[in-house]
Amino acid sequence: MRASRKISIEDIMNPKSLLLLIAATILAGPAAADDADLAKQLSNPIASLISVPLQFNHDSGYGPTGGHKSVLNIQPVIPFSINEDWNVISRTVVPVISQNDIAGNSGSQAGIGDVVQSLFFSPKKPTAGGLIWGVGPAILLPTATDPLLGGKKWGLGPTAVVLKQEGPWTYGALGNHIWSVAGNSDRRDISSTFLQPFISYTTKDAWTFALDTESTYDWKSEKWSVPINLTVSKLVMFGKQPVSFSGGPRYWAVAPENGPNGWGVRGSISLLFPR
Repeated sequence: MRASRKISIEDIMNPKSLLLLIAATILAGPAAADDADLAKQLSNPIASLISVPLQFNHDSGYGPTGGHKSVLNIQPVIPFSINEDWNVISRTVVPVISQNDIAGNSGSQAGIGDVVQSLFFSPKKPTAGGLIWGVGPAILLPTATDPLLGGKKWGLGPTAVVLKQEGPWTYGALGNHIWSVAGNSDRRDISSTFLQPFISYTTKDAWTFALDTESTYDWKSEKWSVPINLTVSKLVMFGKQPVSFSGGPRYWAVAPENGPNGWGVRGSISLLFPR
C-alpha cells in the first residue's frame, strides 16, 4: 500500500500550482456587469470591504549562484466602523516563504516570515474633491520561523494612503516607514521606507488592468529595491461567492547587490465578502 505524501510549503509555492488556480477562472461563472463596482473596490486598499487576498510572488537571480525566492502573502483586510464618520481598516501581511541560496550558498529555507500589521483610520466619505485617505500605525512583528526569513526585530512607524476614483480609474499611493524598536541586538537595526504608487482601470465586465511599483529604501544600507508590477484581474462568481483572480509579470528595475534580478511573476486569488 502506497503511503500518502505530505504536502509541503514548496508544493504550495510551486508556480505551476498558481497557474492551475488562475486557470479555474475559465470554469467559474461570469461576473455580472454591475459587479464592476465590486472589482473596483479591490483597487482601493482601504475600501469598506472584507477581503482575503492570497498573493504569490516568484523572483530569481539572488546572489552569485542565482538563488530564487517564492512568497505567498496572506493579506486579510477587515474594516471596522468606529462611528458614523470613521472606519479603521486592518491590513495584515503574513508571508509564507520558500527560498534557496538567496545569500550565496545559504541553502534552502521555508516557513513564515515577519508579519506587518497596519491600521488605517479613514473617513467613511471622500473629501469634497473626491480624495479617499487613511493614516495610522504600521507594526513589524518578528514572527519568522528561520533566522534567514526575518530580521528578529520589532518595528513601528507611520503608514498612510491617499487615492482617487474617477469613472473606471483608480490612482493613488500607499506608503509607510518602519524603525526597529526592540529585538535581537545581534541583528542589524531597521529603518525602511515603503512607497507604492498605483493606477488601475476597471472595465464594465469586471476586468481590471493595474500598474504599480513597490519601492523600498533601506536607510541603513542606502539601497533601493524597485519591482514594477503589471497585473490583469478578473472578478468571477462561484455560486454567490465573488472571487478575483489576478496575474502578470514583474520586473526589478532597481535591486541591491545580490538582490533579485530581471523578471519575476505575480499572481493572486482574492476572496471577497461584501457587506
